[in-house]
Amino acid sequence: MHVVIMGCGRVGSSLARSLVERGHTIGIIDQNPKAFRRLGPDFDETTVRGVGFDREVLAKAGIKRADAFVSVSSGDNSNIIAARVARENYGVPNVIARIYDPQRASVYERLGIPTVATVRWTADRLLRHLLPEDQEPLWRDPTATLSMVEVLCHEAWYGTALSHLEQATGHRVAYVTRFGRATLPTPSTVLQDGDQVYMLVADGDEARIREIAGDAPQGGAA
Repeated sequence: MHVVIMGCGRVGSSLARSLVERGHTIGIIDQNPKAFRRLGPDFDETTVRGVGFDREVLAKAGIKRADAFVSVSSGDNSNIIAARVARENYGVPNVIARIYDPQRASVYERLGIPTVATVRWTADRLLRHLLPEDQEPLWRDPTATLSMVEVLCHEAWYGTALSHLEQATGHRVAYVTRFGRATLPTPSTVLQDGDQVYMLVADGDEARIREIAGDAPQGGAA
C-alpha cells in the first residue's frame, strides 16, 4: 500500500515509520524541511517540502498511486482542504483528516472524510483505521475468550440499524464513536458515515466478523 501523509510532526512521523516497518511505501509532505529529521537517518521513503493541496507537491509524493491519504498538519483548514483534494480530485479511497476543533468535526464528517479531534488522535488510532487486519484487539478478557476490536463497515451498512449488524455477525456492538464521542448503542441506533464501530467478539471469530462488516449486508437489511 502507498500512503501519502501531510504533516511530519509527532503523529505524522510516527505513523510513517510504523507503516514502513510493515512494508508499505510512504510519501510525506511538510512545509518545514527540518521536520523530516523526526523520521530518522534510515528513512529512505519520499519526502516533499510544500503543502498537501498543491498538485505538484502531491504528484511528487505519489498521490496518483496512493491507497490512502492522511492529513495531520497543525491547521484544520489545511487538513480538510488537502483531504478533500485527495478524495475528490484524485479519488484516493481511504482519506483521514485530523481536526483540532471538535465542533467542526461533524461538518467534515458529512463530507465523507473521517475526522477526530486531536486530543483523541494518535498514530496508533490512525494505524487501526488504515490497517485494521494487522491490529491487535483493543481489549482481551483474562480468559482470552472475548476481545474488543474496531470493525470497519462497508458503506452499504450506512443507514442500517446496528442491530442488523449484530444479527449478521452474531456478536455484540460494544460502543460507537461518533464525532469524536463514544456512545452506547440502542436497538434503534443507525450506523452513519464516519462512525467508528467497536465490537465484542469471540476468540477466533475476528476475521469472519471483519469480512461480514466489510461487505454489503446480505438480503438488503435496513
